[in-house]
Amino acid sequence: MIAFNARSAWTIYKREVMRALRTAMQSILAPVLTTTLYFVVFGAAIGSKMDSGMTGVNYGAFIVPGLLLLTLLSESTSNGSFGIYMPRFTGAIYELLSAPVGVAETLIGFVGAAATKSLILAAIILVTATFFVDYTIAHPFYALGFILLVSASFSLLGFILGIWADSFEKLGIVPVLFIIPLTFLGGTFYSIDLLPEPWRSVAMVNPVVYLVNGLRWCFYGSSDFPIGLSLGMTLGFLVLCVAVIAWIFRTGWRLRA
Repeated sequence: MIAFNARSAWTIYKREVMRALRTAMQSILAPVLTTTLYFVVFGAAIGSKMDSGMTGVNYGAFIVPGLLLLTLLSESTSNGSFGIYMPRFTGAIYELLSAPVGVAETLIGFVGAAATKSLILAAIILVTATFFVDYTIAHPFYALGFILLVSASFSLLGFILGIWADSFEKLGIVPVLFIIPLTFLGGTFYSIDLLPEPWRSVAMVNPVVYLVNGLRWCFYGSSDFPIGLSLGMTLGFLVLCVAVIAWIFRTGWRLRA
């Protein structure tokens, strides 16, 4: 059994963070600019003329958690997948597999770096939002913990996708065709309670609905679902991802493909 090596985890983590910083124009500025455009259009331009469906919260402030989550989910997944895919693509994965580095160090390095970049994006987006909408965070510590949990969970998902993918095209399939549409349909721009049946029941099948509402509760103290349900589903998803990754490293599935 390989003992945990903090230095190895730090080396992987630092390398991945530096890689992200070298491409800051694409990896940080681009998603922040995209989210800012949403704030301009939906928050500042038409937000004052719309009703969010939540008492005491204007529409511009209402969409802040959803837009933040939209960036977190897509960027965490993309960062996590690209980080592990590149060593497989270049063949450097063999050096990692032959080195005395365990699963824990690998996950802390790659997933930690992906989650860190997402947290940087989240901080920039929250600061940027203050220029366009007036929002508050009712439970800041819960919000920080929930953002950390979501970032880690979807960075783990990205790690799995990076191992599964055998081409650059496949890296973008899940974020573009699944995560982004599910987030848009998950209550980012509206409250699920405003939907008529059967669409409300259909929306409740979407797991992202519970993530959006969990973060919205952290901001405003109210949501369409209890915070415990959102937190439980997120924790369950994180545990599932860790279990899948443990199986991948135990069996070597696609790591040497």
